[in-house]
Amino acid sequence: MPAPGPLVWVRKAARRSLAVLPLLVLLAVPAAGHVLNTDLSKLSRTEIFGTYLQLGFTHIIPLGFDHILFIVSLYILEPRLKPVLLQATAFTVAHSITLGLAMYGLISPPSHIIEPIIALSILFVAIENIITDRLNPWRVAIVFGFGLVHGMGFASALTGLGLPAKDYFGSLISFNVGVELGQVAVILLCWALVGRWAAHKTWYKQRVVVPASVVIGLVAAYWTVERVFFT
Repeated sequence: MPAPGPLVWVRKAARRSLAVLPLLVLLAVPAAGHVLNTDLSKLSRTEIFGTYLQLGFTHIIPLGFDHILFIVSLYILEPRLKPVLLQATAFTVAHSITLGLAMYGLISPPSHIIEPIIALSILFVAIENIITDRLNPWRVAIVFGFGLVHGMGFASALTGLGLPAKDYFGSLISFNVGVELGQVAVILLCWALVGRWAAHKTWYKQRVVVPASVVIGLVAAYWTVERVFFT
């Protein structure tokens, strides 16, 4: 009997995904934003570093559900640490560039354009995961481009908080380090839950990559429509 084709896999994955889709849609509701109730003028540089490190981390976990889904999408296609860390490095370099440029006022990206593009980037990676069987070399360049956009999204959150005048650059760096630590935590969690034991299974594509990508793609499509037409 011939092996089922990709379309059969997608149909089966879609049926499996319907059970968890309502939960993910609920999770897609925007989380509460950052609140900074600390008088930064009374803090030492070390305390400021720790404060913005924590803010950067919490911007990913638990507040950055869209960024979490993007990182998960990057991971599941090739669930080994080395390939995903290479992609994560390209993503980090890119978002560091645009985050810094935005915070220093050199660029001013409009959030009503950036946020839908972030959603579309997640949808793009999810679709690529479904239609391809291996990690293509050009994905690193694509991830770098998406990282530039995500960095502008990070900047919109950080702009609302502001940066302390006495250590502007240091707090910017610590926020970025916190973001990176949040991303690495997501990658390691994916590896521990899935990659460590399922990566080399013959059914990995059919039972993990496709169902997860279908769900992520549907959530990203929902976000795209919501951010274009309702925000």
